[in-house]
Amino acid sequence: MSNNFDIRRARKETIGTNNIIHFNNAGSSLMPLPVSQALHDYLHAEEQFGGYETADKYISLLNGFYDSTAKLLNCSSNEIAYIENATRAWDMAFYAFKFQPGDRILASMAEYGSSVIAYLQQAKNFGVDVIYVPNDEQGQLDTKILANLIDKRVKLISIAHIPTGGGLVNPVMEIGKIAKGAGIPFLLDACQAVGQLHLDVEAIGCDILCGTGRKYLRGPRGTGFLYVRNTLIEKLEPPLLDQHAADLISPTEYRIRQDAKRFENWEQFCAGKVALGKAIEYSLSWGLPAIQKRIYSLADNLRGKLSSIVGVTVTDEGVEQCGIVTFLAKNKDPFTIQATMASHQINVSVSKGAGSLISFSDRNIDAVVRSSVHYYNTEEEIDCFIEVLESLMKTN
Repeated sequence: MSNNFDIRRARKETIGTNNIIHFNNAGSSLMPLPVSQALHDYLHAEEQFGGYETADKYISLLNGFYDSTAKLLNCSSNEIAYIENATRAWDMAFYAFKFQPGDRILASMAEYGSSVIAYLQQAKNFGVDVIYVPNDEQGQLDTKILANLIDKRVKLISIAHIPTGGGLVNPVMEIGKIAKGAGIPFLLDACQAVGQLHLDVEAIGCDILCGTGRKYLRGPRGTGFLYVRNTLIEKLEPPLLDQHAADLISPTEYRIRQDAKRFENWEQFCAGKVALGKAIEYSLSWGLPAIQKRIYSLADNLRGKLSSIVGVTVTDEGVEQCGIVTFLAKNKDPFTIQATMASHQINVSVSKGAGSLISFSDRNIDAVVRSSVHYYNTEEEIDCFIEVLESLMKTN
């Protein structure tokens, strides 16, 4: 582990670390003080001055969200929309595609359950064929098979960067090259990746990307964003419009705005928007490459120690593995492990089949324990986690 990372500062600015061991960052991270302060300050201003009036006072910070997110992803601010969560951001883009019978969507085995439901709905309504690209021997999407599936019927490549139920990191840069070469739009679900990995939409080659605030960006719940490449924006008509997304220019005419804000709606969680902008700037102040390096190192440490426990099986797949560490324990139900950890002030979660149904069904898995680390976690916390688990494994 590198000694260059300022773990003292990270924990000092994360007051929750005084009370708990938080290994549920893939669910929702602990907000750092600068982010929670920004959230509280805005809500306090609304309490004192009113909602509309506070928005006017904070207009520079509200607009600054777009610049911060653009900096995070290496894009233009007019390619960014503020959305209340990653799933709705994904929906606003996905449902803007006008599919026809016989069109194909190529997706990964790692797709999130909500995305699968959307695919099935479009298949039912429009006769779309959904093809889940098989994995290679390492458990990541097989890019050779993906390339061989490309033909004129394919209208969208839609991929989960990191699944909700495992540490797999799909090879998105290779996927991006295939999509770009074929001229097919590439929709990337980066919900678990943003804030954990260094993301560059130009390097990846995706045309659409959705992210959330509450996970590795360490922002508040109810916040998220959508990136749509400039060359695609005007080709996609959002499934929902209001007077923010479009202008009503006569009793019988409207004009949709030309930037990514066409995917937004007027009423927003303004305090969350300011706090999410702050969370993004906070992440950038640490440096995403440094964040990724520390998270990966902690996760590798945790996987290694889990693998040494008799009866424990780490279930993460892929050549590259991230800060989400999943496992099964012989004769110990995942929910029992979660409850035991909670009794020791250790937060973990359980990933059930619904969120990762395609992948879990293929691997004959019902549920796994998900322990997801962040840069403010420590090796000592990992040792405590392992000690509790080893004690549990010795019980009948």
